[in-house]
Amino acid sequence: MTPTFSGTLGIDFGTSNSAIAWANPQDKARLIPLEGQALAMPTAVFYNAEEGSTHFGREAIGHYLEGTEGRLMRSLKSLLGSPLLQETTLINHQHISFQDIIGTFLTALRERATGALGFAPTQVVMGRPVHFVDDDAERDAQAEASLRQAAQAVGFENVSFQLEPIAAALDYERRLTQDSTVLVVDLGGGTSDFTVVRLGPERMHQADRSADILATTGVHIGGTDYDQKLSLEQVMPLLGYRHIGPGLREVPSGVFFDLSTWHLIHWQYQPKAIAHAKTLRSNYTDLRLHERLMQVLSERHGHHIAHEVEQAKIRGSMSDADTAIDLSCLARDLQAPLGVADMQAHLAPLLARTVACARDCVARAGLQVQQIDAIYLTGGSSALRTFQRALQSEFAGVPLVEGDLFGGVASGLAYSR
Repeated sequence: MTPTFSGTLGIDFGTSNSAIAWANPQDKARLIPLEGQALAMPTAVFYNAEEGSTHFGREAIGHYLEGTEGRLMRSLKSLLGSPLLQETTLINHQHISFQDIIGTFLTALRERATGALGFAPTQVVMGRPVHFVDDDAERDAQAEASLRQAAQAVGFENVSFQLEPIAAALDYERRLTQDSTVLVVDLGGGTSDFTVVRLGPERMHQADRSADILATTGVHIGGTDYDQKLSLEQVMPLLGYRHIGPGLREVPSGVFFDLSTWHLIHWQYQPKAIAHAKTLRSNYTDLRLHERLMQVLSERHGHHIAHEVEQAKIRGSMSDADTAIDLSCLARDLQAPLGVADMQAHLAPLLARTVACARDCVARAGLQVQQIDAIYLTGGSSALRTFQRALQSEFAGVPLVEGDLFGGVASGLAYSR
C-alpha cells in the first residue's frame, strides 16, 4: 500500500523535552514514539568519546550519568537568539557549532518520524515561544531564522512556525463540546507563554482563526530557571556560594551561577576555568567547601548535580512533600534538603513574574478573570504544584484543566498546516 504523503509533521522542540506528531488532512493527530513507547524525550545529545557514537534523549543522559567519557548537551533551545549559537565547541577532536548540534538533534527526530511513517516527511510546523528573547525583536527574529535554517538543513523543505500556546489551544479545542474562552498556559523548560483564545466545536473548522486569538504574552522563565534557582539556594552553598571568607567578603559567585545553568556547566570543566577556581581558595575560610568545588569541576559532576536537582524538584512537586537532593557523587550520604517551604520561598519571585504575565494576557484581551471559562495547562513545568497554587490564587474560581503536558503542543502543531 502506498503511504499517504499529504500531511504535516509537528515538532515541539523544547528546552527540556521534545515531541513530534503527524496529522493527515481531516485526521486526528497522532504522537510518534521517540524512545521505545515514550512519546516525548529529553532534548539531550551525548557525544560518546569512547565509541565515537552519538546518542539522544534518555539514552544520552543515561550514558553521561553512568560515567561514559563524552559530552552531554542540553538546553540547546536556550541558545537560539544568542551569539553563542554560532560558536564552536570541541567534541571528539572536532569543532562543532551549537547550531549544528541543534541540527543533529532535529535529524534524529526526522529519522524517527521516517521510521514510524514509512516515508520522510518534508512539511513541518515547528513550535516557537511567544518570545525567544524578551524585549529584543531583532534577536527574536534571528532565533526563529536560525531554527528554520537548522530544520531546512536536515531535509525539511516546507518549514513554518506556530506559537506554542496556540498549538496547545488547537489540541485542547478538539475536546470541547461548547464555545469557551480559555487561557492557555504553556510552561516549558525555557519560556512561559500565555494565550487567551476563543475555542469551540463550531470554530475549529474555520480556516482563519486570527479573530479568535484575543491576546498572547510570554516571559523567558521556565523549568530550567526554577532548577537554577533551587540549585543556587540549596546546593551551591555546599560549594561555597555566599560563603564569607577572610576580610568578611563573599566568595566570587560567577562559578556557582554557571554550575547551576545547564548549558553553561561544561565551560567550567575547561582548564582555564579550573585554574581560576583554584585561585578562589584564598577567598574561603572553610577550605572543605573549596575542596568540594574543585571535586565537582575536576570530576565533572556538574551535570549530574543539575540532574539530581531537577529530579528532586519533580519528586517534591508530585508528592507535595519535603524531599532531598542526592549529592552522593561527592560524599557518601551527602544530601541537600529541598522542602515544600524551600521551593515556595525560592521560586516565589519567578512565579510572581510568570503569573503577572498570565494576568497581563487576560487584561490585553479586554477581559475580567470571571470571563475566563478555563485555564488549560500544558508543558512539563505547568505540573509544578507551587505554580498551580500561585495561578489559582490569582484566578480564583477558574477551573484548571491539565492537558497532555508533553504531547499537546506537538499535536496542535500538526493541526496547524
